[in-house]
Amino acid sequence: MAETVNIQVDHITRVEGHGNIVLRARDGHIEKLEWQVPEAPRFFEAMVKGRSWQDIQTVVSRICGICSVSHSLAALKAVEAAFGMEIPPQMQRLRLLCHYGEQLESHSLHLGYLVAPDLLGQKSVLPLIESHPDLVRAVMKAHSTGNRWMEVIGGRMTHPVRLKVGGFTKLPTEEELVSLRTLLEECLPALEVMADALHDLADRLPDFRRETEYVALVRPGEYTFYEGHIGSTDTEETVPPAQFEKVANEYVSPQSTAKWARWHRESYMVGALARFNLNGEYLLPRAAATASKLGLEKGNCNPYWNNIAQMVECVQVVEDGIRLIDALLEEGLDEQSRTVPVTPRDGEGAAAVEAPRGILFHRYRFDSRGFCIGANMCIPTNQNHANIQKDFEKLVPEILDRDQEEIRLMLEMLVRAYDPCISCSTHYLDVTFV
Repeated sequence: MAETVNIQVDHITRVEGHGNIVLRARDGHIEKLEWQVPEAPRFFEAMVKGRSWQDIQTVVSRICGICSVSHSLAALKAVEAAFGMEIPPQMQRLRLLCHYGEQLESHSLHLGYLVAPDLLGQKSVLPLIESHPDLVRAVMKAHSTGNRWMEVIGGRMTHPVRLKVGGFTKLPTEEELVSLRTLLEECLPALEVMADALHDLADRLPDFRRETEYVALVRPGEYTFYEGHIGSTDTEETVPPAQFEKVANEYVSPQSTAKWARWHRESYMVGALARFNLNGEYLLPRAAATASKLGLEKGNCNPYWNNIAQMVECVQVVEDGIRLIDALLEEGLDEQSRTVPVTPRDGEGAAAVEAPRGILFHRYRFDSRGFCIGANMCIPTNQNHANIQKDFEKLVPEILDRDQEEIRLMLEMLVRAYDPCISCSTHYLDVTFV
């Protein structure tokens, strides 16, 4: 064991936003170990205050360039809940279809461009273009498919313009849906290449386990991303999204500009592994076969395997996306149900969706004219920060006898496994301008 270990990673690479890793140890004794978030807070709750209900989705979709569909959907559902609106089932299916495109785009980006270099001993994806061209091509195929998917349903691949309170501004044509279905079918072989590569590299994921609480949406009989109540592996109790503050009990940590969260334990984890641990038995056949091939089973508590769960979800959303398109084509797109009239009123609404990085919560309050008088958003990475810290605290004593560079890499890989969106997670609820 080295006499001293001094690791200071400022602004860890291959994640969105800025996060630091600090470890100081002497003679086997850990003096300081922190996952730090130094990002400047963002004030989206303040930005929407005073704005019309018509502006909310447009503003909050800018919270994240990767998760703009998730933020749009959470906002739309919350506004519609505040106004007591019911959206026709076909429009809900179209929204879910758009949501699936974001899941594929985000997961494939993370696995191919941010995680694969770690597993293949490289600092970026660029050397893999020459050493593993088939894998890179497969990742690019999956990534571009996700982008095109969002474009067809949402109007463009980032910050969708067709999603609106009450439904859609414009529906895709049947020809676009047929073309998208073909694209999804063509994506399946690329996902097989990616899954095969992960299977061959899975032994390079650190063998680390820490039991924790996993939190995600649950809905009977469904691997859900869009509907349901909030579930936990620690209890059979479920909580409606309207009461999400009972789950995400946010608090301030002195080492972070982002708030942390806890429910039944000191921390909990959200994301693909949480969704799998709560809903894995409801995977569709191809996705279930992928999970079996990769050795992913419910109860897995190795955070590095969040990457494996993301791979399984890529297959799941493409498989279910094809099913949804077939159903929409069979019943025919109903232009009459494209949008529901909006009657603003004094009210409050909250909603949850599963963003790629985990469960996302939005809440809005409106006056009688439909102007926002209060907002709260709780981001997936916001909920994961405490769990990352707790993982650090268990992992480091187990690996402190290793080479310092290996320790640093394992800590960086652990953070990257969560696929954090650090900038999105830094928010303040109360803002006083002076």
